[in-house]
This record gives sequence, C-alpha cells and structure tokens, in this order.
Amino acid sequence: MPSSSPRTPAPSTSEPLRARRGRAVLATAAAAATALTAVGAPPAAAEKSVDVAVEWYDATARTIAAAGATTQSTNNRTWAISWIAAARAVRDTPPGVKRRAYQDAALASAVHASLVALAPTRTEDLNAALHRTLERIPDGASEDRGIAAGKRQARTVLASREGDGLDPTSVNTPFPTPEPGPGVWQPTPPSYSPGIQAGNRRARSFLLGRADRFRLGPPPALGSARYRADLAEVRAYGSIDSTVRTPRQTETATFWLGPSLTLFTEPLRVALARSEGRPAARAALVALFHVALVDTQIATSDSKYAHLRWRPVTAIRSADIDGDPTTTPDPNWTSLHNTPAHPDYPSGHTTYAGAAERVLTALVGPRTAPFPLTSPTAPGVTRTYTAWRTLAQENVDARVWSGIHSRTADTAGVDLGHRVAEHTLRNADRLFR
Repeated sequence: MPSSSPRTPAPSTSEPLRARRGRAVLATAAAAATALTAVGAPPAAAEKSVDVAVEWYDATARTIAAAGATTQSTNNRTWAISWIAAARAVRDTPPGVKRRAYQDAALASAVHASLVALAPTRTEDLNAALHRTLERIPDGASEDRGIAAGKRQARTVLASREGDGLDPTSVNTPFPTPEPGPGVWQPTPPSYSPGIQAGNRRARSFLLGRADRFRLGPPPALGSARYRADLAEVRAYGSIDSTVRTPRQTETATFWLGPSLTLFTEPLRVALARSEGRPAARAALVALFHVALVDTQIATSDSKYAHLRWRPVTAIRSADIDGDPTTTPDPNWTSLHNTPAHPDYPSGHTTYAGAAERVLTALVGPRTAPFPLTSPTAPGVTRTYTAWRTLAQENVDARVWSGIHSRTADTAGVDLGHRVAEHTLRNADRLFR
C-alpha cells in the first residue's frame, strides 16, 4: 500500500491563485490548440452541410453506450484513443488535395478504425456510419489519402496504448479489505462489496506520469472541527429519511447519481458543436477532455487508496470511535443512495467534474448559451445550464445530499480534477506530435 504522506502540498483555495493558474493554463492550452491546426483558413460555415466532427462524436457515444466496458476509465480511454488519432490525422493537409474532403475522410476513418479495434461487436454499425460519411465526399486522391491517414494514426495510437492497464480486469484488480479501525475504510451496506477501481492507480496514464503526482494531503483528523462538521452535515442532509433536505436538494442528488461519463457526454457535445476553428483543434477538444479524465481517475484512485478514509455511513454508525466522545452512534443510519465500494476521500464524481470544467473552460470559455441536460437516474427531469462551473458545484452538493461523501472529500475532488486537467493542458502538445 502506498504511503499516505502527501507528495505535494494540499491545493490552495485562494481565489487569486486559482485565477492566475487558470489564466496560465488557458494561454498554454490555446497555444497547443493553435499548434495543431493546419495552415490556412477554416472552411466557411456555408460549405458545411454536415459537421463530420459531431457526426463521429455521436457515433462514438453510440458505440460506448452499446458496447462500452464496465469500467468508466476504460470507456474514457476508448474516447481518448479514437480522438487523439482523429486530431493527428487532420493536423496537416498534404499539398495537392482538397482540404475539406481530406480532413473529413481522415477524421471519420481515424475514429472508425479505432472504435472497430476497441469495440469489434459494433463493426457493422460503424462500417455503415463510415459509408454514410464517405458517400458525401467526392471520390479521388483527397478522399483516399484522408482514409489512409486516419487508418495510419489509429494504428499508431492503438499500439502506443497496448497493455496500459486500463482494461476492466486490471482496473478492478482485487483489493484486500484493511483491518477495521477508527477512520479506516470498510465495505459499506447494503452489499458490503470489496473495494473496486483500485487498479486505476497502477494504470499507465496518458500525460500524468506518476499516479501520485498530485496526491492530496490527508483528510481532516478524526474529531477535528472540520471532520465533525462534515459528519454532522451528511448525517442530517444525507439520510434516507432526512427532515431537512429539500425536494430540490433530493432532485439534485438523484440527478447527479449516474455515471459521470454518461452525464458529461452531452455537455462536451454542446461544446464541440458550438466550437469554431479548424478540425484538428476541435478533435483535440474531445481528445484532451478524455485524456484528462483518464488521468484524473488514476490520480483519484491513488488518493483514495492511499488515505483509505471511511465512508460517512461507516463513521455515523460507528460514531463512538470517531474521536468525539460526545457523538452518539446511529447503527441504523442509512444514506439516501447506496455508497459505492471505494473510500471516501476524494469523491470520484467531483474529480471528474472538476477536470471536465477546467478543460471546457480553457478550450471553449467558461460559459455558453443555455443548453438542456437530462439524467438517466432522474427520469422526466431536465435542467438548463450556461456555465461549466455549475456542473461541478452541483456535483459537490449532490454527493453530500446523497449521503455518500463528506463535503471535504467533494471539494478536494474538484481541486484534484482541476490540477490534473491543468497538467493535461500544459502538456497537450505531447499527444499530437
């Protein structure tokens, strides 16, 4: 088990530091995106009857929905590989070809070849999608060379990621349950399953390097004022029979209960569809989003399994050993939603949301026109958003109101996601050489 001592100081929460760091990352990311683009002006909007990037974004989403892995980081990996290949394939337009025909064929072929390799059961549907795209492109050297470039880049990226430890078996390698003790994670009701996703921390990242590069400092000490406040909030607001949680808060908890990848697929699509620029930069937006999310999940598992902080349900039911002798245990306390089978600190949902927020803010700006969002765990509910930051803020609250995370675990998660995403953006050029 890795040492629980922090590798880096806990991130500052000062707004001036965050603002300076955000501006620096924005400048670096903009420079990286510019470096990806081919020389020359992008195609005029009037020329584009079909947005091939969005067309193949939707094809990727359908493929993941129909044949995706059981582990979220594996599915983010599929997205990342496919769209790194796409960004590389359209990076340079060779002389003597029609730019749009070449780039459309290259992008579609790169994503198609990657997905066929990673989700072979969807080959027939993917072949049909590729046929539809290529049917719109005039036959000739531009199309042929684009197809060849897409296939070549797919092969290269796939080979570079072989054996990276992000397959479901490696991600969910068995984790031995630690001996019980104050503050130590234990399996949680109702299933009391062993810890999952511990293998993420041993996977090979895209850009992070060491899994512990941004390991969080320790969570609040048992019995400290912060710890007691966290526990009291979850106990009151996260209980299945809470008398203080409002209907709107319950809806928020339920809305953000589903898998983060599922919930963030539409916001990223909105960003892509509304983005302007050359095809390489637009493909890089999708690639960098998912690269950051793979690396964030690696960093999240590192901190979770380094600190092994127990979940609120365990703490509340065992409050006589939480360091505060005045706290009364509640052995029958039950959270609104079932607790996932891994430690509390940090929250995986909020690290994901923090990374997503930072990538979208850096590459397309902090706000967009209003867009609707639905959730598979809240049928019939539609929410409207204009700022990526709001998605992260709601994730923080949602995990507390679900009764499955402390607020400290949630806010620390957003900070960790920010830091990994900033590292991804600073090093983006390494992906597209």
